[in-house]
Amino acid sequence: MVEQMNEITPSDEGRMRASDADRDAVAHRLREALAEGRLDTEEHGERLEAVYRAKTLGELVPITEDLPVPSADTAPATPSAPASPQALHGTRRVTQAAPTSRVAIAVMGGADRSGSWVVPNHFVAATCMGGIDLDLREARFTQHETTIWTGCVMGGIDIVAPDDIEVRVHGLPIMGGFGGGRGQRRPAAPGAPIVHVRGIAVMGGVDVKYKRRKHQRDADG
Repeated sequence: MVEQMNEITPSDEGRMRASDADRDAVAHRLREALAEGRLDTEEHGERLEAVYRAKTLGELVPITEDLPVPSADTAPATPSAPASPQALHGTRRVTQAAPTSRVAIAVMGGADRSGSWVVPNHFVAATCMGGIDLDLREARFTQHETTIWTGCVMGGIDIVAPDDIEVRVHGLPIMGGFGGGRGQRRPAAPGAPIVHVRGIAVMGGVDVKYKRRKHQRDADG
């Protein structure tokens, strides 16, 4: 009786939350179908948007049910569990997923972006007499090179970066400051994403710091 109660039925499996690896596997099948001419560009775009909107495994199934099952030689490996933090490293940070945020604005207040978020090729952070925190340690990027446009007036923008990406600061300070690079312990991984920080700081500051990720801190004890 206990075994029957613990058995996962197909309907239960369909309600399970989809992981990033599950979505990436379906996106791979769509790319193959586009290359083979089974889907046109418009259909591919519509289905790809549905992939990254999907919350459960059941929502992913209809997206490819009219496409042939890939062979074992061409199908990408899909892990049974979500990828570990160590797997998100260097070039693996570049994704086809849709951006989860494009702008952060803080006026006499605060805003932050952190966790597993997807950064577009152009992201805007603007604050007036407020503060913005952008944590890139678990972020993914839609392009190999990303630009964060900053506008800071009598406020502050703090950007936290992992040591497997490269951040280049190009900002213009006016009675303010742009700083970057403190805390990096090693060179960025070859081919790693590059983040350009551009913009202006008037009587305010934009600061970039490198910090270890959780699994790195755990490994150090």
